[in-house]
Amino acid sequence: MGARQAQPDHYVGDKAEYVREMFAGIAHRYDLLNSVLSFNRHKAWRRYAVRLANLKPGDRALDVCTGTGDFAVELYRATGRTGYVVGADFCAPMIERGRRKTERVAGQRIGMMIADALALPYPDNQFDCVTVGFGIRNVADVQQAFCEMARVARPGGRVLCLEFNQPRHWFWKPLVNFYQNRVLPRIGGLLSRRDAYTYLPASIQAFLSREELTAMMERAGLDSVRVYDLNFGSVCIHLGVKR
Repeated sequence: MGARQAQPDHYVGDKAEYVREMFAGIAHRYDLLNSVLSFNRHKAWRRYAVRLANLKPGDRALDVCTGTGDFAVELYRATGRTGYVVGADFCAPMIERGRRKTERVAGQRIGMMIADALALPYPDNQFDCVTVGFGIRNVADVQQAFCEMARVARPGGRVLCLEFNQPRHWFWKPLVNFYQNRVLPRIGGLLSRRDAYTYLPASIQAFLSREELTAMMERAGLDSVRVYDLNFGSVCIHLGVKR
């Protein structure tokens, strides 16, 4: 199953450019679609993930593939005015919209930066917590992204991945698949670009299992990786600690 990530170098580049252009095209409707398509549950999922990360006032946190900064805002609420939060994404229009949002919430205390998850521009051992929310599925090299997240986390720091996954239970799996494959693209097409919301369920179907993600995080240098299922198992949190 891990072979799905073994892609030739030219595809890695193509995927990165496709994802960047796709998100640039939907940036103006991204927050609206997140709320509509998740029935506004995406905010609660992020809040729960931040609680699991056990951040304290004054901690330093990085959110990778931050999009418009929703996860960065939740991290800021946990670390407070004495903390330091950075949101990083390689899509400039998403960062631009996110910067306006984070400034309304936190002034200049959340740094929003254009940066690639595969080559983070931060020194080793900098952050108490590094998160990625609904973004690891979109990177061209998942293993490299986890290695970079682990690199910039301090020893004993946490790396957390919040992502869609397949429900484990036989009853919920076909219902969730029907919503993702039939309903979600129609709503996305009405409110934004249909191709983006056709890509979403296709990328979920093709993505790695819980066990494969756990193995990748362990190979990146993370221990005690724990898995938490949300929303009938269609959303999953992986949380590991840097050695």
